[in-house]
Amino acid sequence: MKTIGLLGGMSWESSAQYYAIINREVMSRLGHPHSARILMLSVDFGEIERLQHKGDWNALGAILAAEARRLEAGGADCVLLCTNTMHLRSDDITAVVSIPLIHIADSTGRAIRRAGLKRVGLLGTAFTMEKPFYRERLENEFGLEVLIPDDAERKMVHQVIYKELVGGKVCEESRSAYLAVIERLRRRGAEGIILGCTEIMLLVDQDQVDLPLFDTTRIHAIEGVDFALS
Repeated sequence: MKTIGLLGGMSWESSAQYYAIINREVMSRLGHPHSARILMLSVDFGEIERLQHKGDWNALGAILAAEARRLEAGGADCVLLCTNTMHLRSDDITAVVSIPLIHIADSTGRAIRRAGLKRVGLLGTAFTMEKPFYRERLENEFGLEVLIPDDAERKMVHQVIYKELVGGKVCEESRSAYLAVIERLRRRGAEGIILGCTEIMLLVDQDQVDLPLFDTTRIHAIEGVDFALS
């Protein structure tokens, strides 16, 4: 079994889900009492969030690169960056390590293609929804049409992530607001919805939505297991 390198802490709430999903999947495939070989490096999200909202993406890229090198030096055979937003600087990681980075947007794109969908809605941080790094990768590499909420909805979705979900706070009012945004994306033609922030899984799940949901946390973690057991 290969060792999965998790670069997490962005936030630790979702990184904990990665750890659980990966271990459960390994046990499911190999049987009890098997578990995954994981090396996790968890950063201080306070510093990451400050630099994100300051717009200092170069500094963020340098942090990710340095931490990815530490994972490789520690024996990781791949890197899973446990966040959608920070894939904006994924090239900083691939430039300095020789082990593969399993890109979360590629994992998600493959899952959507397997489901046979072409037009999807994207929820995530404002950075993920508004900057081209994520949407264009899905559009150019997987031939998808990606819809995003309107300005006011994007602001609300972003605020719920940073003010509530990264701290493990789950509010029914926010869940209702997210479900309303999903319904409006459905009316605009979305055939499925990408939960494009690794914390959204804490708030919304498939039982609450008629459209297929693509939980990027689970999709990404499972591809990590595929790699480890390949």
